[in-house]
Amino acid sequence: MAPTREALDRSVLAAPPLSSWSCFAPLMRAEAWPSIDELNALWPEGARHRFVVQDKALLADGLHYEERIVRHGAIATRPANWHDLFNAFVWLRYGGIKQALNARQMAEIAIMGPRERSRPQYALTHFDEAGIIVTLTDGRMLDAWDAHDWHRLFWTYRDAWRDGAARVDVFGHALLEHALTPGKLLVGKALVVMGGSAAADRCAEAIASGAVLLDPLELRPLPVSGVPGWHADTGSEAFYAHAPCFQPLRAGRVYPEPLA
Repeated sequence: MAPTREALDRSVLAAPPLSSWSCFAPLMRAEAWPSIDELNALWPEGARHRFVVQDKALLADGLHYEERIVRHGAIATRPANWHDLFNAFVWLRYGGIKQALNARQMAEIAIMGPRERSRPQYALTHFDEAGIIVTLTDGRMLDAWDAHDWHRLFWTYRDAWRDGAARVDVFGHALLEHALTPGKLLVGKALVVMGGSAAADRCAEAIASGAVLLDPLELRPLPVSGVPGWHADTGSEAFYAHAPCFQPLRAGRVYPEPLA
């Protein structure tokens, strides 16, 4: 459970991953919850989508959450709710990925119906809730990750995480919500892009085309609390041997190639 707004330790907003969302910090730090109108004011001019209050009147339309977005551009949002507030922030920053996920969900709903879920839907939802975009430039780091060699990935190559040669961008709004709890060990579900820039655009294209997120097992788990500076204990080498978020590789588990 996320802390209440009143009980929030606002120091978490200055630490990763929430520090990367500093443009929204005034809405997180304020004593009062932002209104739907305040959130909608953040859309760029001409944007089709809008946040709408999720209440009984809205739900009476009988539409699936995803269908309401496709038909009306309406993103149901619960007021005074951290989970939905972070979802709004992600829509505002990563609208291309959100729209790609929405289109893919609707394609699966057309096949499965609104009550059954397919393997692609589970993958899409996992990424929506806990997704991260990881950009790497060194294939040796990917080899360490393939083996769940967390010490090598985070400790041996710690300079790469510090200087930006390796980068994590948190996409999942549930993962951002978990980050509100100080010291919590965070694990994200990753899409990986090797080298270059515009990683978010590359992910959006791959999701929209159906090249990725066909099964939840495609997603690489990454204990992002191991990224140097993301947890208070990352300065200790022993952290990578004992923290419970650093799990060994399961027998037979393999991961897909990264996006290029």
